[in-house]
Amino acid sequence: MAKHYLGDVHRGAFDDPRLQVHVGDGFEFTAHVGEKFDLIVFDLTDPDTPAARLYTPDFFAMAKRALNPGGAISLHIGSPIFQPERVRRLLADLRTAFSIVRPLGLYIPLYGAYWGLAVASDTLDPRAVGAGTIEERLAQRAIGGLQLYNPELHGALFALPNFYKALLP
Repeated sequence: MAKHYLGDVHRGAFDDPRLQVHVGDGFEFTAHVGEKFDLIVFDLTDPDTPAARLYTPDFFAMAKRALNPGGAISLHIGSPIFQPERVRRLLADLRTAFSIVRPLGLYIPLYGAYWGLAVASDTLDPRAVGAGTIEERLAQRAIGGLQLYNPELHGALFALPNFYKALLP
């Protein structure tokens, strides 16, 4: 369905020969995966759904084992406005598995709200990557036409409002 109807969103990603789509239980996949990844991006349903196991310290530790050295995971952690305790708990749980946890926030048009996300790693600090480096990487990879991201915005994503900062462990 996504491939057919959401072309403006995926912009041909399904045509990339590196892409592998696995449909099934993410917990079981992660528990038994034999390969390592540079980046694992979770776009999960909320923790009060069947995805609950994917928001636990045990799962975060499992995901960490599936990363290459220098790798990172990224996930949404809820709205720091409407779900502050969830955001606080998830950031604390991520810190049980990773030494660097960088929360970020942005307005998500689909949700109609400011939303919290996080990047977690043991070595990668996305907040420390400068606009010049981001610009070079986008050019090297021939990535253009982005609507909600640019090199200058990158650092601003990690500049949190005070109500969000107050939730940090």
